[in-house]
Amino acid sequence: MTGARHRVVVTGLGVVTSIGTGVDAFAAGLRAGRSGAKPITAFDTTGFAYSNACEITDFDPEAWITEQSPDDLGRAAQFAVAASRMAVADAGLTEEQVRGVRSLVSVGTTDGESRDLDHLTGLQVTSGDDVLDAVVARRVWPGRLSAGIVRELGLEDVETVTVPTACAAGNYAVGYGYDAISSGDVEMALCGGADALCRKTFTGFYRLGTIAPDVCRPFDADRQGILTGEGAGILLMESLESALARGARIYAEVLGYGLSCDASHPVAPDRDSIARCITAAHRNAGIEAADVDFISAHGTGTKANDVTEVGAIRQVFGDELPRTVSIKSMIGHTMGAASALASAACALALRDGFIPPTVNHRTTDPECAVDCVPNEAVAADLKVVQNNGLAFGGNNAVLVLGRWDTAPVPTVA
Repeated sequence: MTGARHRVVVTGLGVVTSIGTGVDAFAAGLRAGRSGAKPITAFDTTGFAYSNACEITDFDPEAWITEQSPDDLGRAAQFAVAASRMAVADAGLTEEQVRGVRSLVSVGTTDGESRDLDHLTGLQVTSGDDVLDAVVARRVWPGRLSAGIVRELGLEDVETVTVPTACAAGNYAVGYGYDAISSGDVEMALCGGADALCRKTFTGFYRLGTIAPDVCRPFDADRQGILTGEGAGILLMESLESALARGARIYAEVLGYGLSCDASHPVAPDRDSIARCITAAHRNAGIEAADVDFISAHGTGTKANDVTEVGAIRQVFGDELPRTVSIKSMIGHTMGAASALASAACALALRDGFIPPTVNHRTTDPECAVDCVPNEAVAADLKVVQNNGLAFGGNNAVLVLGRWDTAPVPTVA
């Protein structure tokens, strides 16, 4: 792309997680190294040898969804709508102010409303093909994750997108918003990801042998897999000019992003493709590898992912690796929300000057030899951070955020 570009900043955050709902609670959970792991209550886990997850047990949709019936939305859409309301309020905007603005709503997801699909499948198995829960069936369309936000906020001049690129979808959605604002196509974007805990996904990972029996231990020699999680992360982004003109508080600047899709294997990550994605993100952001102060890794806690991801990071950074952490150790793998929530964590880290920890850590695997900031957050003077999102099918998205008052002007190649 050529021509003048607008600098893009994050001025509002909305988060729904198992360690805290709302930006202040989420920030406190990150700093404290809080774990959301607990026994699953969302579905019957009879027959599974172990059944922990990072489930949200204190979410009240009626506290956030007032312009439509919460029952018209599946759980993932409820999370997305709630997080969007939070982000608008956190940005110091009223709903009237955002209503007439040219805007984008871009939400990434892995499962859409798979909890509702679980329900419909159960009906079919137990009651036959002729039985259908019409209310639930209407909620299944994944476009409702973004359409529900538009309806709730009464947005008018708006582009609406749902991004289905699995566990990297949150970063894809944020990158989409970055392009739309920087090019001048829209003035404001609500971007992120949302997913809800469901039996289908838990069972799939369980059968792959990648569900941890107790907690998630990224980069640890004794790591045994992921814990599934749920939630939503929504970033409100706008041009720097707009933010400064209205005196907005700025969390971070979106410097750029990179994408790659190797499509070489359904589930196995590809080191070279991840490395290419990281390099593309640095080039798009106008930075060098040495500028990165810490990496929020995809960091699932599986044997294959952690080794491959660290190998890709080493391929780009050489022997001087930045601190590399995984917040999945705290909130679990929230699927399409994962990289969006990690982006929110990175924005908070830049604003508040800390690096969140990788909890549950005991002994670093020599094949994953990184400083993962074990168990306790550390203070840090951060200028540039990198957020990795890696997904099945080889869909990779890496986002680069900067402290806006010190970040370089992005150079788009």
